[in-house]
Amino acid sequence: MDSINMTEKEKMTKGLMYDSFDEELCKDRTEARELIHRFNNSMDKLERKDITKQLFGSTGEKIYIEPTLRVDYGYNIHVGENFFANFGTIFLDTCPITIGKNAMLAPNVQFYSATHPIDPTERNSGLELGRPITIGDNVWIGGGVIILPGVELGDNVVVGAGAVVTKSFGSNVVIAGNPAKIIKQIPVKSE
Repeated sequence: MDSINMTEKEKMTKGLMYDSFDEELCKDRTEARELIHRFNNSMDKLERKDITKQLFGSTGEKIYIEPTLRVDYGYNIHVGENFFANFGTIFLDTCPITIGKNAMLAPNVQFYSATHPIDPTERNSGLELGRPITIGDNVWIGGGVIILPGVELGDNVVVGAGAVVTKSFGSNVVIAGNPAKIIKQIPVKSE
C-alpha cells in the first residue's frame, strides 16, 4: 500500500513518518491513558491483568506487571507467556514491541520504539517515526535498562542493569554498558 493512501496510524505502525497529532492517534492515546490510570491505581492484581489484556495487542495467560506502567498506545505491545515486569516499565509503542515467553523485567525498564528525524527541518515539521523492537524468549532485563528503536535481542539474553541498548544482539549473551556490548557468552544447558 502506498503511504499516501495510508492512515497516520498505519504509517506509524509501519515505521513511516506520521503525524502524531492525528485525531485518531490522539484518541487512541487518550484511551490508553484512561486504562493506564485504572491499572496504576488498582490494588487488585486480577483487575490489572484484565486491563493489561485490554490494553496490549496480545499477551500470554500468565502475565504479571507491577504498577506503575506507562504506554503510548498499548495495542502495539505483544508479550508472551510467563511475562513479568517490575515497577516503572515504560513502552513507547509507536511501532510493535514484541517480547517472547519467559521474560523478566526489573524496575524502570524502558522500551522506546518512537524516534524523531535527525534532520532538523524534518524534525521541526512535527512528523515522527518509529522502529519495531523484538525481544526473544527467556530474556532477563536488568533495572534501568533503556532499549532503543529497532533493537532485536535473541533468546536467553541477559541485559545488565543500566544498559542502553542501541543495537541488536543474538542469542545466549550477557550484555551491559552504555552503549551495551557483549560481556560474555551464556552456555545453554540442554533440557
